[in-house]
Amino acid sequence: MAIDLSYDPVVQDVIDKTSDFVRGHVLPIEEKFAGDIAAAGGDELRLELRDRARDLGILAPHAPVEYGGLGFNMSDRAPVFEAAGYSVFGPIALHIGAPDEGNVHMLAHVASTDQKEKYLAPLARGDVRSAFAMTEPAPGAGSDPAALRTAAVKVDGGWKINGDKWFITGADGAGFFIIMARTTGEPGDRGGATMFLAPADTPGITVGRHINTIDRAMIGGHCEVAFRDVFVPDEDVLGEVDEGYRYAQVRLGPARMTHVMRWMGSANRARDIALDYVARREAFGGRLGDLGMIQQMVADNEIDLAAARSLLVKACWELDQGAHGGDETSIAKTFAAEAFSRVVDRSIQMCGGMGVSDDLPLARLQRELRPFQIYDGPSEVHRWALAKRAVGKARKAAAAGGKP
Repeated sequence: MAIDLSYDPVVQDVIDKTSDFVRGHVLPIEEKFAGDIAAAGGDELRLELRDRARDLGILAPHAPVEYGGLGFNMSDRAPVFEAAGYSVFGPIALHIGAPDEGNVHMLAHVASTDQKEKYLAPLARGDVRSAFAMTEPAPGAGSDPAALRTAAVKVDGGWKINGDKWFITGADGAGFFIIMARTTGEPGDRGGATMFLAPADTPGITVGRHINTIDRAMIGGHCEVAFRDVFVPDEDVLGEVDEGYRYAQVRLGPARMTHVMRWMGSANRARDIALDYVARREAFGGRLGDLGMIQQMVADNEIDLAAARSLLVKACWELDQGAHGGDETSIAKTFAAEAFSRVVDRSIQMCGGMGVSDDLPLARLQRELRPFQIYDGPSEVHRWALAKRAVGKARKAAAAGGKP
């Protein structure tokens, strides 16, 4: 099999323009407001950055061309998203941040023609934001989606939804919600979930408090949302009834990889800051970068970043071939989430007191990167799934009289 890791000139042009835009325009804004998107202007800033990105021809590289995007596949998205992620505001500027990016991807694959015009078109343009309402307070759905308790009951002309969600990213100010609700079965059953589309001003939807988390760069916060007798007409059922878990996989695998792409940009930035510091800082009769212990940390950062990128490239290739990519995306997500935290932690250590101060953005980047070991499936859940599949294959091979 021929391997070509180069990019088409069109893609390379978008990479270069994205890097210049993010480093030259977006990064100074992030620095001015210490990475707090609400303090920087929230949606007002988002719309301003969106317009600049559109003028440069780099807005929404993931969105379908017919809806104003660039139509890049997963492999071509990777370096663009990485370049955008060099600033924690970069994904907002290119309209590739969570959850909107994943929702665009899923709507493009699952929504009906009418739903695409009503929901996907304005979302792809960046005219509105969206939220994916899945996670629930205990004992509801979290890392175990089968624990889903929010219920949708069939009524004349549609469905009525009741339930509570929390940690719903982007809920405050979202234009519409994608709601996961149980339509058959009981909590604990592996199937029976359905996705529903609902404008944010639908009666019965209440966005509650922002749950304070250590990250600050997710626009719209991580919120509690209540659904009380929310009526959704039949035409706003997303996909088929009772097939919500299957459709969720359309979104979740690629979304895990786009998280890796974006946060790889932040990890690169942490690495660059530390390299610049140790190359110049003099102590103990020489520069820090000439000391063996510092060089080991520098090398380990390079190894972690290169390994994460290689796993990402493989997973994206699998997804572009139409494969499920369950193992590949779990491996890439788990390794990268932990590797990026190691990179920023080493970078802080190399910079000493400056590393833990607000004079450098490293402590802030650590706060942004650490949740990735939990978001989109904790590392432990991905390891459990990988082990379960591996043992299952071994047992099947043994039952067939063969060897793994």
